[in-house]
Amino acid sequence: MPKLPGDNASDAFGGQTHLSLPPSTKIHSLKDGARQILETSNLEEKVALAYYVANQWFKGALSISRGTSEKGMPDRPGRPEKPELLPPRDMPKRAIGGKGGKVALLHSLAHIELNAIDLTWDLIGRFTHVPVPRSYYDDFVRVGLEEAKHFTLVQERLAKLGHSYGDLPAHDGLWQAAQSTGKDLTARLAIIPLVLEARGLDITPSMIDKAKAAGDEDTANVLYVIYRDEKGHVAYGAKWFRFMCDRHRIRPEPTFQQMVKRHFKGPLKPPFNDRARSEAGLTPGFYRPLIKLT
Repeated sequence: MPKLPGDNASDAFGGQTHLSLPPSTKIHSLKDGARQILETSNLEEKVALAYYVANQWFKGALSISRGTSEKGMPDRPGRPEKPELLPPRDMPKRAIGGKGGKVALLHSLAHIELNAIDLTWDLIGRFTHVPVPRSYYDDFVRVGLEEAKHFTLVQERLAKLGHSYGDLPAHDGLWQAAQSTGKDLTARLAIIPLVLEARGLDITPSMIDKAKAAGDEDTANVLYVIYRDEKGHVAYGAKWFRFMCDRHRIRPEPTFQQMVKRHFKGPLKPPFNDRARSEAGLTPGFYRPLIKLT
């Protein structure tokens, strides 16, 4: 595989120097930056803020939080007027073959990555009252940066096909997981990285193969970057989920299963990419028992 755009975080910083923020932008802390990322409905500004806040964090220019007086996180992220949000059953059919199906697939992927930006930065900003090592924030700020990179890559691919995010409808199911786990960091870690992101490890390899078979190397390359980065995202989720379980002296596998049954709507559906999941620390003992229970 040739070197791809955004192959690492430093490439992502360097490749986004054209993004600009309003002159009045002021970021007072990591939590404040996360809140501003969620609140803006301007997608270019949302991406630019993600890059800027991540850069400032890794430079050591931001504290985690200014204190209890700092404004809390919003209940919902800012969104543009389009796309129209519909029930999942009414979504356009997605496929690699044919331009219409390809555009629908990429548009759906853009919607997922946009939600991933907000879900990650909400994970960063909402739980600053929970004492965790600074490396927790290092890990998830990197994830927030990479989700912004993914959204940009999919947007660029859509643009080459004559489309942009908002041209097709989308659904609102992803944010429901955030609302359900807004008061429990352990539950949030179980659902967002270890259910939603782990699903990407299951389905993306076949999408890459189909894109290559259709002669669409550009789409395959974008999917490969997302797949590779998602392995790290799931690994961070597994690492910090186990950390929280150890802190509370509870067993990780049954705790994960309880939280999925409580907070996730719908079954966990095979096939599972057991190898990629296990490499990320999410072994089959976590999720396979849930097939019988859903």
